Amino acid sequence: MTELTRRHLVASGALLSAAPAFAASDRTGAPTPWGATPSPRQLAWHGHEQYAFIHFSINTFTDKEWGFGDESPALFNPTDFDPDQIVAAAKSANMRGIILTAKHHDGFCLWPTMLTEHCIRNSPYKQGKGDIVGELEQAARRAGLMFGLYLSPWDRNHAEYGRPAYIDYYRKQVVELCTRYGELFEFWFDGANGGDGYYGGARETRKIDAPAYYDWPSIIALVHQHQPKACTFDPLGSDIRWVGNEDGIAGDPCWPTMPNHAYVQAEGNSGVRGAPLWWPAETNTSIRPGWFYHSDEDSKVRSPENLVRYYDTSVGRGTNMHLNLPPDRRGRIPHQDAKILKSFGDAIRASFASDLAQGAVAHASHERGSAFAADKVLDGRRDSYWSTPDEVTQATLVLDLPPGRAFDLIRIREHLPLGIRVTKFAVDVQIDGAWRELAVHECISAQRIIRLPQPVTARRLQLRILEGTACPAISEVSLFRSVAPVPVPAIVSSDPSVLSTAGWRIVAASAPGADVLLDNDAKTIWTQPAPVAGKPASVTLDLGQAEMLAGFSLTPSRQVMTDAAPPKGYVVETSVDGRSWQPGASGEFANIAYALSTQRIAFATPRRARFLRLSFAATAVPAAKLAVAGVGGFTSK
Repeated sequence: MTELTRRHLVASGALLSAAPAFAASDRTGAPTPWGATPSPRQLAWHGHEQYAFIHFSINTFTDKEWGFGDESPALFNPTDFDPDQIVAAAKSANMRGIILTAKHHDGFCLWPTMLTEHCIRNSPYKQGKGDIVGELEQAARRAGLMFGLYLSPWDRNHAEYGRPAYIDYYRKQVVELCTRYGELFEFWFDGANGGDGYYGGARETRKIDAPAYYDWPSIIALVHQHQPKACTFDPLGSDIRWVGNEDGIAGDPCWPTMPNHAYVQAEGNSGVRGAPLWWPAETNTSIRPGWFYHSDEDSKVRSPENLVRYYDTSVGRGTNMHLNLPPDRRGRIPHQDAKILKSFGDAIRASFASDLAQGAVAHASHERGSAFAADKVLDGRRDSYWSTPDEVTQATLVLDLPPGRAFDLIRIREHLPLGIRVTKFAVDVQIDGAWRELAVHECISAQRIIRLPQPVTARRLQLRILEGTACPAISEVSLFRSVAPVPVPAIVSSDPSVLSTAGWRIVAASAPGADVLLDNDAKTIWTQPAPVAGKPASVTLDLGQAEMLAGFSLTPSRQVMTDAAPPKGYVVETSVDGRSWQPGASGEFANIAYALSTQRIAFATPRRARFLRLSFAATAVPAAKLAVAGVGGFTSK
């Protein structure tokens, strides 16, 4: 913490005891909105804060992330689908809604549509009489959770994809989903569009100009025609935007405003201050490295502590947290994931259960009038707020706190219907008569949660508005004491064919740092300069003991990396003694650069091996560096 001098505080107008007479304004009406403001459905969306993504489809049964579109519907056969268990797991994590992948890129539909044969009607599930969309929707309603849907614009199965007839089909799918399943709070359009696919047997690559092909304004209007309260996700003209990565990290700051042009990833993470569109960010990630369930990721589930950090970098920065929870082949959230979700949810609920600012006395350097007095930040209402006269954009608010209250979480909110007015602010505390600066940030927006490294017990807390484009409108200043989540020990895997890498070690590598390939953490990345002709990247692993090895897995970095890419292809060799090597397999990784999913490569026949050597001759797309997050292996099932 930084000591603040008396000169600093006087200059900022913060030393209220030296200036007890507050400036008053004769203009006691509400301030005029500044800049872009949220629509009613966007304003409601900001209040949702946390909800779950459910990726469950053909990919769950093929161990893929992106299906090719040629999968038989007969593969979809969950053995014990339990929508209430899925919803209960989400609710235990403090999620307020769920969004289901009704159709992913493979085109398989989880509802009994008559628009295509590539759907649940032709699966063994409930002898073709099931409806995963409807069953999960009803479970959500029973639990008091909101319900939303994801409908992939890309369809690798449909014969007419890329042609006008597919758009007619897609629009009919939108109408079916918007009219059959009650009120939706969100409708999700994925950004993946066009590429190779089955396409009714054509087996070719089809490229499209997505904005022109889909005519997004018309499809967004179609959703709102049937679901006026549903926020749409992603393309220009939609209600909410992608945060620019799949790591669960919003920018700091993360402005809810954006320019009126097609989405630019470099702008999406932090937004653009003062831009004309209210287009706030949704911060999404998965509890596992992949979006669909894979048994070899059972040991890589995010810990409760990791999810708390994700909460801080999403909800704590004014965005919404969208956490993916993939059901397994039974049709349930795995036990390990469910335990972690409950631990995380219990910690969040306990942390924010009691506002320690209640009972405080609020003062401000300036007040607009009694309807906008300083104490409005303590009344627990989103529709009331402290504000100053129009001309005052730098001001100070002080809370005289009840004695003996230790806190380490500070939550501040702006009144969003008036736009984003505060550009930069600071928070200080007075301890033993001395003021200390705790934090300085840009952007408050829907909320800013400041987590301190350790609890403090202060006589006063002070919010200083340092810069603003209009007089502030602060609806809340609250204080909390964090509660740590109960630790949940990691497991290896529920699948006995997946080998533990705990006893593995790196014996050779073409670049330093390859040990992170074995740490079970998809966020730690091995990078090296991109390989060139005749000089492949390589890594040799000792499995610790001879295994009957049936294949290997490779996990690329899921981080958005502008200067690095995963390998394009592979050559793998095995050895029993580390001296004599046998060919294992070679080829290209399928769609690794864009799906960024774990690749699982089976050998033609299992073989006894203790050593595994992987070589990579090129990156999947041009890049300065090659990047890999993890390597694993498996035996025969």
